[in-house]
Amino acid sequence: MNDFQNLTISNSFMFAAVMEDTENCRGLLEMVLEFPIARIEVSTEKSIIHHPQYHGVRLDVYAKGDDSARYNVEMQVRNKDNLPKRSRYYHSQIDMDIIAKGTDYKELPDTYVIFICDFDPFGFGKYKYTFDMICTETGEMLDDGARTIFLSTKGTNGSEVSEGLRKFLGYVAADIAASTEDFDDDYVRSLQKSVSRIKSDREMGERYMLLKELLSDERAEGIARGRAISIIELLSELGEVSTELSDVIMAEKAPEKLLAYLKAAAKAESVDMFRKETGL
Repeated sequence: MNDFQNLTISNSFMFAAVMEDTENCRGLLEMVLEFPIARIEVSTEKSIIHHPQYHGVRLDVYAKGDDSARYNVEMQVRNKDNLPKRSRYYHSQIDMDIIAKGTDYKELPDTYVIFICDFDPFGFGKYKYTFDMICTETGEMLDDGARTIFLSTKGTNGSEVSEGLRKFLGYVAADIAASTEDFDDDYVRSLQKSVSRIKSDREMGERYMLLKELLSDERAEGIARGRAISIIELLSELGEVSTELSDVIMAEKAPEKLLAYLKAAAKAESVDMFRKETGL
């Protein structure tokens, strides 16, 4: 459980667990969006925290406001250069989920997708980057109700954002030792109390360990699939690969076997030679 005890709020699991508290989540949204929100409902429907059997792990926070607005918040500690497309995906998923329940597209609510980044996603030294759809020719807002916000712990423009936001982002950036210090901010103190409470919950610790195992399994499956595809691509350059052979290769999960197949495919001069070498 040492891993679990050393988590800070920048860990996606811990962040999602802390934000299940509606006051924590509402406080964050009001601070970031700069308008009051009377009430929110935090959804746990697809959270790994409550559904450990759920594959395709997502640890973002999804909430609904009393005005029907939807909020999606995600913690990001590594820059994978995919956040713009990821934000587009989240907006589309929110819209499709609402439409699937019978809502006409004309009645789609406002949606806010927020990324909290422990890096500067655009390199301009801003604590906050806000994106709306704007006409290239006139500068007019499209007013489609979709807004994307990227927060950065690496901001340098302190005078342009609230003190509360700066202290929150400082808390996000803090390591395990610094994260327990007093940030002289009531909201951060509330988050610190939530983190302490979660760490003392044995069941939450078990769920975190289960998440680690699930992520490890998914990573291994992804590597296996990538190797299998590479093998089939190599064989395709040598001749026709039967569906039967392709299915056998794609079904193989053992790393050592896939590595042997990959080496055999690289050396083979024909598909038949590969099959003879591997016994497939």
